[in-house]
Amino acid sequence: MIMADKIIRLRKKNGWSQEELADKLDVSRQAVSKWEAAQSVPNLDKILQLQSQYLFIQNQ
Repeated sequence: MIMADKIIRLRKKNGWSQEELADKLDVSRQAVSKWEAAQSVPNLDKILQLQSQYLFIQNQ
């Protein structure tokens, strides 16, 4: 599974819009859209934040 698919899966599993995920990561909605379309990838800091969000959700 590529990064774009993982981001989409995390976002949809939690019922977040692209805007909501963008707010959580302090990026633009357009950045999330590009990540999901595999037009770009998040930087390492954002990947770690995504991982934290994912682990936090898994532990609830």
